[in-house]
Amino acid sequence: MHHSQKRVLVTGGAGFLGSHLCERLVEQGCDVLCVDNFYTGQKSNITHLLNQKNFELLRHDVTSPLYVEADEIYNLACPASPVHYQHDPVQTTKTIVLGAINMLGLAKRLNARIFQASTSEVYGDPLIHPQVEQYWGNVNPIGLRSCYDEGKRCAETLFFDYRRQHGLTIKVARIFNTYGPRMHPEDGRVVSNFIVQALKNEPITIFGDGSQTRAFCYVDEMVEAFIRLMATSDEVCGPLNLGNPVEFSILELARKIIALTGSRSSICFHPLPGDDPKQRQPDVSLARQLLDWEPELSLDDGLIKTIAYFDQLLMQSR
Repeated sequence: MHHSQKRVLVTGGAGFLGSHLCERLVEQGCDVLCVDNFYTGQKSNITHLLNQKNFELLRHDVTSPLYVEADEIYNLACPASPVHYQHDPVQTTKTIVLGAINMLGLAKRLNARIFQASTSEVYGDPLIHPQVEQYWGNVNPIGLRSCYDEGKRCAETLFFDYRRQHGLTIKVARIFNTYGPRMHPEDGRVVSNFIVQALKNEPITIFGDGSQTRAFCYVDEMVEAFIRLMATSDEVCGPLNLGNPVEFSILELARKIIALTGSRSSICFHPLPGDDPKQRQPDVSLARQLLDWEPELSLDDGLIKTIAYFDQLLMQSR
């Protein structure tokens, strides 16, 4: 049997990022095993892949061990928006930490390289801007977001200990805000919230005065960075910031979306929640240098593709 096809396991493969990654890997001719428990992942995200002969779907929760064959593992399984991860915080920590332990154990048994989807949240409410990888963060260990922040920090610890203790090839990416088609419509994120509100001509809700900034990376460019990072030499392990360094204020984002949808929505302001960071901006010079990667798609072009997706989604649900 000739095994020229790379076999790739993607946990959380039916999620927003996972489904785009699976799609890319299938296109590249990899043998893709998509694993998801459908807690926040959606079957509709991967339906179009089910008829591909090099795509396989397995319903499984990463908090239980998994015994499969793979050359590479991308560990993306985890609810990634505050609405979802705060719904069952204990389960969130278990998914992140036990998921990391189980996938690292699998990678060690298979001698496979393994990618960890970490997050900009490991920086907490950062005291330095933009955030560089050397920064250790400013994290509340007992807050509402801690299940996610500290879970992801612990996962990074495990990955680096597996590298030091077992010589495992690891790739740790700290992902900043990403948007695009197949974002979960109920995840409470600004891009999906604003687009849905604008398409329904409902008031667009901004918390605070809208001066807080975010930097948004389009999903296809993020997936490209994942694949480039996985292909780097064994010495390159990260952590590596991945995201778009171009900042926009929340108010600018709302106005852009109103303009692009031709919406009749007004903008209304609400008080800011307690733990909302003022700004989030990645320093991606390391990714630029190591991956020769730079987000290039304009926010307008990315929003147009994302709006088209939500427009269709809303039409189906009518």
